[in-house]
Amino acid sequence: MGPQFSVVVMLCLCSLGFCAPPTQQSVAAMKKARGDVPDQLPEPEPEPTSQLSDFENTYNYILSRLADMDQAIHKLNVGHYTLDVKVSQMGDRLSRIDGKVVELEDIIHDLDKYSKENRKEMGRLEGCQKGRRVGYKCYLVYRNFEDYAGASRKCMERGGRLAMPRDRREQEAVADYVKAFYQTGNWPVWLGINDLLSEGMYLFDDGTRVSYFQWRKHFLSSQPDGGRRENCVAMSSDDGDWWDHYCDRNMGYLCEFDDRVAL
Repeated sequence: MGPQFSVVVMLCLCSLGFCAPPTQQSVAAMKKARGDVPDQLPEPEPEPTSQLSDFENTYNYILSRLADMDQAIHKLNVGHYTLDVKVSQMGDRLSRIDGKVVELEDIIHDLDKYSKENRKEMGRLEGCQKGRRVGYKCYLVYRNFEDYAGASRKCMERGGRLAMPRDRREQEAVADYVKAFYQTGNWPVWLGINDLLSEGMYLFDDGTRVSYFQWRKHFLSSQPDGGRRENCVAMSSDDGDWWDHYCDRNMGYLCEFDDRVAL
């Protein structure tokens, strides 16, 4: 007789009330005899790692990284679009600013033009009010020292030009005015006459050829005597005679203006 028979006998006796209450050990023995699952199961052994599971883990990791990269690219695209919008807005503003700058440049150009015209008109009025009127011209001496080119430019900025006496009447009137202006001493002043274009061919500043001359005549210093070195003409304040000089010499100058009131 085996252990199973003992268990059956014990169960019969217990059913008749002849056995003590079952203990924990006896219950365990009965479960074991019946083949029941024990209370404490053994720890499961770890499943061995396979190549398939490693591949799946790597694949899932790559997918997660790609998802992160896709999200980052999306953010970059959003930022790039926002930057494009801001650049476009800035370009529009710069275009409007360029338009304003062009308008300001036009205004400044017009103001400069009006300023020059106003200066010319003021110069003409000053020449005729302070200077000497001769026929349809007004003459005014300026004490500021300039070379020939500078004197010509100053006269033009004032709305006139360097004096160009074209006949004896104008020459005598201009000589008398310059002598009275300086009163004493000899202070030469530039006239609008030169032979810069061709030696010996004297032209007025407006390009017309000089037909009347008032050169100084003296046995010691007859004019012109400068040759190719002295090509610009000045008038002496003491006697009104003409002298040729170096064009870069600084001296006073005589401007003439059209007397439009007389016209």
